[in-house]
Amino acid sequence: MEKVKNTFDVAIIGGGINGSSIAYQLSKIGKKVVLLEKNQLACEASSAAAGMLAAQAEIEQDGPFFQLALKSQSMFQALSNELLEMTGIDIEFIQKGMIKIAETEEMAKEVQQQAAFQRNWDPEIEWLDRNSLLKLEPSLSQNVTGGMYLPNDGHVQPAKLSQAFANAAELLGATILENTEVLSLIYENDRVIGVKTTLGNLHCQQVVLATGAWASKLLQETGLDITVYPVKGECFSVKTDTPIINRTIFSDKRCYIVPKRNGEIYIGATQVENTFDKKVTPGGIIRLIERAVKLVPQIKDAPWERVWAGVRPQTGDGLPYIGEHPFKKGLFIAAGHYRNGILLSPVTGTLVADLLQGKSDENLLKAFRIDRNKAKVY
Repeated sequence: MEKVKNTFDVAIIGGGINGSSIAYQLSKIGKKVVLLEKNQLACEASSAAAGMLAAQAEIEQDGPFFQLALKSQSMFQALSNELLEMTGIDIEFIQKGMIKIAETEEMAKEVQQQAAFQRNWDPEIEWLDRNSLLKLEPSLSQNVTGGMYLPNDGHVQPAKLSQAFANAAELLGATILENTEVLSLIYENDRVIGVKTTLGNLHCQQVVLATGAWASKLLQETGLDITVYPVKGECFSVKTDTPIINRTIFSDKRCYIVPKRNGEIYIGATQVENTFDKKVTPGGIIRLIERAVKLVPQIKDAPWERVWAGVRPQTGDGLPYIGEHPFKKGLFIAAGHYRNGILLSPVTGTLVADLLQGKSDENLLKAFRIDRNKAKVY
């Protein structure tokens, strides 16, 4: 007979920010959860991200993805307080705003249109010309044309958020197993009944696959091939005693500059598709330095701090997969969040918890179905 300690309601595979968020939400409703991570919690994309909550800077049209992002963004203030009270971890939720920069007159027209569109959801969003921007952030380049100012945008420390989710789940009774790889899934009559791991078999009623860029691997054994592929992002940071900037600077030219509470400024990120290689290259960092200095010239003289890289999970249509496997009952997926994994982590946790209870909003989740893109079945 299987030992009771090896039997759970739900096994979550992947200890990144979304896996930990799901574990927290399921534990809150009394589910017996095991969170399985083959390395250490938040050791991949979740710790490499800058932590921007840029729903309205990155997503430029209305639709299910945009509405999901807005909903998740609105959850952070209460979540920050809740996790601090439960775990003592400050996720460093900072809401000083973001500026989406226009560097040319042509870009200015596009960003002005975006500002007008985004005011439908936040009337405080405004277009600022060069002079107004420089009053707000004097260290910006004199060459910027203008920018969309999003005063209510913010950012967090992703690794701390991941750890807070996991710690809170554990306090509520979840079991967390690091350095534990899931080798395969266990089925009975096309229903998942457990997972085979490097520590042995674990029995469960439901399994959630939250393995980011590695999501395709275990799904392939189920006869389903979805499009989730890695996109490497290289970043660097500088650290100053007095702030150079106070707000996040975001450019369409694949550059963001995020000032953190400890004086560090995160600058990212390159995009290198179809590689799990996290080596940082001189070429990638040089391109980032050039972009960053063009926007904020003082960065050129700021003390160097560190470089790093992470692997983001992208999908064929840019939307995450959130839903139940089409023909393996009890198997769910939450992966492919790409650049928005941190932003979407609160709502992903609640959506998946509802989904596993049969309470999901089918209209909302339709856009994120696993089989939406004619996934290959074999």
